[in-house]
Amino acid sequence: MGPLCRPLLLGLLLLLLLLQPRAARPAGPIRAFVVPHSHMDVGWIYTVEESMRAYAANVYTSVVAELARGKQRRFIAVEQEFFRLWWDRVASEQQKRQVHQLLDEGRLEFVLGGQVMHDEAVTHLDDEILQLTEGHGFLYETFGTRPQFSWHVDPFGASATTPTLFALAGFNAHLISRIDYNLKDAMQETQGLQFVWRGSPSLSEQQEIFTHVMDQYSYCTPSHIPFSNRSGFYWNGIAVFPQPPPDGVYPNMSEPVTPANVHLYAEALVANVKQRAAWFQTPHVLWPWGCDKQFFNASVQFANMDPLLDYINSHSSQFGVLVQYATLDDYFRALHSLNITWHVRDHHDFLPYSSEPQQAWTGFYSSRSMLKGLARRASALLYAGESMFTRYMWPASHGTLDPVWALQQLQHLRWAVSEVQHHDAITGTESPKVNNMYMDHLVTGVLGVRKLMASIILDRRPAASADTGPTGYFASVYNPLAWTVTTIVTLTIGFPRVSVTDEMGHHVPAQIQNSTKHPSAYDLLILSTIPGLSYRYYSVRHTQGDQAGTREMVTPVASTLKFGRRLRNQTSQEGKRLVPVVNDCYTVLLDQDTNLMHSVQDRQSNRTVHMTQEFLEYHANGDVKQGPISDNYLFAPNQTAEPAWEAVEMEMVVGTLATEIRQYFYRNTTDQSYTYAVYSRLAHVPAGELLCQRIEQEYRVGPLELNREAILRTSSDLNNHQVLYSDNNGYQMQRRPYQIFKNNTIARNYYPMVQSAFIEDDRSRLVLLTERAHGVSSQGNGQVEVMLHRRLWNNLAWDLNCNLTLNDTSVVHPVLWLLLGPRSVTTSLHPRNGLALQHRPVVLFGELAHEETPIQKPPAVTLPPNLHLQILSIPGWNYSTSHARHLRSLRTGEAQADLRRVLLRLHHLYEAGEDPVLSQPATVDLKAVLQGLGSVVAVEERSLTGTWDMHTLQRWHWRTETGHSRGQTTSPPQPPGGATITVHPKEIRTFFIHFRQP
Repeated sequence: MGPLCRPLLLGLLLLLLLLQPRAARPAGPIRAFVVPHSHMDVGWIYTVEESMRAYAANVYTSVVAELARGKQRRFIAVEQEFFRLWWDRVASEQQKRQVHQLLDEGRLEFVLGGQVMHDEAVTHLDDEILQLTEGHGFLYETFGTRPQFSWHVDPFGASATTPTLFALAGFNAHLISRIDYNLKDAMQETQGLQFVWRGSPSLSEQQEIFTHVMDQYSYCTPSHIPFSNRSGFYWNGIAVFPQPPPDGVYPNMSEPVTPANVHLYAEALVANVKQRAAWFQTPHVLWPWGCDKQFFNASVQFANMDPLLDYINSHSSQFGVLVQYATLDDYFRALHSLNITWHVRDHHDFLPYSSEPQQAWTGFYSSRSMLKGLARRASALLYAGESMFTRYMWPASHGTLDPVWALQQLQHLRWAVSEVQHHDAITGTESPKVNNMYMDHLVTGVLGVRKLMASIILDRRPAASADTGPTGYFASVYNPLAWTVTTIVTLTIGFPRVSVTDEMGHHVPAQIQNSTKHPSAYDLLILSTIPGLSYRYYSVRHTQGDQAGTREMVTPVASTLKFGRRLRNQTSQEGKRLVPVVNDCYTVLLDQDTNLMHSVQDRQSNRTVHMTQEFLEYHANGDVKQGPISDNYLFAPNQTAEPAWEAVEMEMVVGTLATEIRQYFYRNTTDQSYTYAVYSRLAHVPAGELLCQRIEQEYRVGPLELNREAILRTSSDLNNHQVLYSDNNGYQMQRRPYQIFKNNTIARNYYPMVQSAFIEDDRSRLVLLTERAHGVSSQGNGQVEVMLHRRLWNNLAWDLNCNLTLNDTSVVHPVLWLLLGPRSVTTSLHPRNGLALQHRPVVLFGELAHEETPIQKPPAVTLPPNLHLQILSIPGWNYSTSHARHLRSLRTGEAQADLRRVLLRLHHLYEAGEDPVLSQPATVDLKAVLQGLGSVVAVEERSLTGTWDMHTLQRWHWRTETGHSRGQTTSPPQPPGGATITVHPKEIRTFFIHFRQP
């Protein structure tokens, strides 16, 4: 492949690389490190169970056997979901002993070590850490081993958050593959495929990591060789579903290595090694041997490669190449020992990813929106369930709940949330049956954790009187954040006349209105202020009428104003018929002539920004004979987006607590049902509340017509010059200037929005916060468009054969929150509101008895406003925090699960220099913060996934060029036992908390 067109920034990068002197290459033959591996997708076309039966179990069974037969052989294992299933269900005791021995000898190596190889574009930071922690915890408690290298070869683009996380996990090197084809070509030409990546601008060299980008062959062995019409170097052929062939003969098995053809095989391998060597600074070449679903018959693989490698080495003077089986440790250790100087890359990511001129992989940012939403809701519920269970267990659990059962419910959801982070799962690039598998696992896990949380609530509540029936409902509302949160809790009920009181019997602000989701039901809105990691309890009673003395107890009903249907081509009378909706922070003006938003005034700065919102659709081509197609992965629009509606209706629901604007968009003027809707809410609370400072919007989208990609476009008069900012995994923001390409400009200017995006000018910033991943772009000045939903079908043979068409007929309900204001104000509001959307309070409903007594609430857990409690959990691991003691327990079999160990992780939300106050380091006394859980006797700092004691973790140092450091001071490891800690900007620090046993 060759570069067809390079934008300005790419050209400048190439110029800089060309100007930099190449490192002197050490003399001697090229050393090729042949790394055997099997890329095993946790899902994608076939379910996990189907893959286990067809090939995955055989990979580990046959690899372990073959490694035991040849001391020179090596293999790397990557994703833990398949290995754990093999270990628990298939492996014999003898095979388990062999695995332990192979690990001790360094011939089998676990790399990456997560439950899956997670996607990097649409996954959230919390979930990436979770799936990595799940895998690392299993490996450490089972083998005492800790992965030190990543193998991120297949995610569709590379985030700058990932290298930071892997550095925090203790990795010594990071390996990626899929980056834009133009950029990869340029980096190959200038030997720039290896560098030291400083993924965080705030942490910089403190958490840098050596990074290797795989060349144009990626993670697979060259698929064809000149003298054969079969695949090259894949002697075991192609996996067969649903069961392996009984005769062991697989399709497309490569020609065996024989004395007659060994020289031809050797020439092909050596030629490829030399070609690759020219693209790197050193004569050490990483040569991946394997590909998707390989090594299910490792005996055939090694039996052919062994003589081939021996032949090359016996003719090394002729070939100029030495070859050896290797693990990543072998390769990176040899590279590190050269001690040469490496280029430094800053915090910019490798997104979006294009594999060819017309193939921009930006469609998957929005594919299967329903799965993306469920995955994030499940993650948020798991987060809440973890801290609720921890609070239940400490300082002492006096109820009837079985902790072992409780931990099982949490572990099931941990597994499901980890699984769906796979790069063919949350991306929406899987087949329908695999999508259903992910959904089923998530739903089952969610139900289990909700049952656990309900059990905890019922355990805390006094028993109801046995002789009374229910008189209404109680709602238990749990705030999983470590700050006090004021929010509106929405309950759906079947009657309009209610009275709402809190746990002390006091009347609370609330309102009743018609439900947007259930025409015969009502939405009850309750204003709730909840301290950190605490509960509020509300009683909802059905009232019969406004009797004297009880009028104030009846929840007011919101009034509804209806506006007739307006046509899309209907013109406005230049703002003469504007309807205001006002709270203490914003004035939103609606145009009665169009039923669309007209403008928003930020009342603090007194600036009015003209702003309209509408739904449009990109029309996708479904015929490969007619040009590029959109599919699960790719976005290839025929032209600019077109309006997806012809008429719009509007109503306003006005109440004392909040006002809702409901806009219904009809595809055709005569349609009875709407395809799109926007529900916008402004809360009537004081300006100092976060709740006041956002416009909450929920959308209804679908079902779509075939080959449509639906967007919400917000157009404003902000002069942003088409510069967009979008986030990497909810961790940091990336600047996205609009670029002109020769091909596919619209699609290549789409970026992932995992938690937030914004546009701005010199006076104001418009921030969008989201509760699921979307694609986002600024296709015009002052515009920001979010892709909400996709429905696609095409005749591409690959998609048809693998059932990867995206004929998604679902109706989705994504949520965005809008913030508008000066940069200084929105900078401080942005991270906290993003977390408030991600981790909304959990509501549990139950029947209410006549006799209700006040409930004693546990003390709050409160952190400074710039610190986020990323996790408070009882993991249930069975390993000792002392590495030497843990290794001894593995030998003696004495390890037991610890149901009292508490895992705490803190995350500083702000970049260095971003805010004059909130970007300062935050110092907290954990004894004071956690006093409601018990008496803290020791605090032990750990690596990101908990497996390293930070006092013993020594990562490799790589020599770099000078003058690149921009990082701020970061924290040294926590002194043993000390409870007062300081967290610097963007730091993520992980601790084991030891409480005094009751």
